[in-house]
Amino acid sequence: MKYSPKEVKDINEKFNFNFKKKFGQNFIIDENIINKIVDKSNIDSKSLVVEIGPGGGSLTNKLSLTAKNVLCYEIDEQLKPILEEQFKNKTNVDVIYQDFLKANLAKDIEKYSYEKLYVIANLPYYITTPIIIKLIESKVCIDKIIVMVQKEVGERFSASIGSKNYGSLTVFLNYYFNISKIANVSRHVFIPVPNVDSVVVLFEPKSNLIKARNEDHFFELVRKSFRQKRKTLKNNLREYDLEIVEKVLEKRGESLNTRAEALPLDFYVELSNELSD
Repeated sequence: MKYSPKEVKDINEKFNFNFKKKFGQNFIIDENIINKIVDKSNIDSKSLVVEIGPGGGSLTNKLSLTAKNVLCYEIDEQLKPILEEQFKNKTNVDVIYQDFLKANLAKDIEKYSYEKLYVIANLPYYITTPIIIKLIESKVCIDKIIVMVQKEVGERFSASIGSKNYGSLTVFLNYYFNISKIANVSRHVFIPVPNVDSVVVLFEPKSNLIKARNEDHFFELVRKSFRQKRKTLKNNLREYDLEIVEKVLEKRGESLNTRAEALPLDFYVELSNELSD
């Protein structure tokens, strides 16, 4: 697929395709951004790439030139003739027409032989977080995740401690991943043009995971710590043993009057472990 508004428009008209707002469809048409995503992924001829939402196939095409196999999940079956046309001569591209949130990723990749697994996607804004949580809960060993997401959401993923974007989602995702921003993406490199700009974010699984003894307890504690961001931990965690909370805070030179956004991931792991003993 070529990367210009005219080429995208022509192929859409050929197959009578209409963009669907309910699926958050915005096709990228900037080859520079596509190249940057592929370059940063470091995929090779022994890699399996899972792409969520291939759209018109422009990123898929680039991935297929390097990866051993590309497995795509596409929810919109109206895109089937477009993708079949794009990849009729590509033996290493497979498309499953299914909502990724309902897929069994572990089962779907069983037939592939590969050394490394990558997930690469231009994610619909409205289901970005559920998709990443789905990847975590799949328990599949993923070497790298690269996603294009709404700028505001991407900034929450990699927010620094104490910033306005630092929240429970930041702590949750940083528990599993080292997260960094690869590139800013203007809204004008998509068809149709969305209302917001995007960022490309890299997730690399942590090899030295600071483990919470009870992860369910840990995630619940984090959620409650941030439930009212302007409130202190004394208010947000009043249902817990505040003597233990205070003890862990004091080790860091903090008090019960500290707010959740001022504290790092390892504090919440330590606190959860102390409270769940």
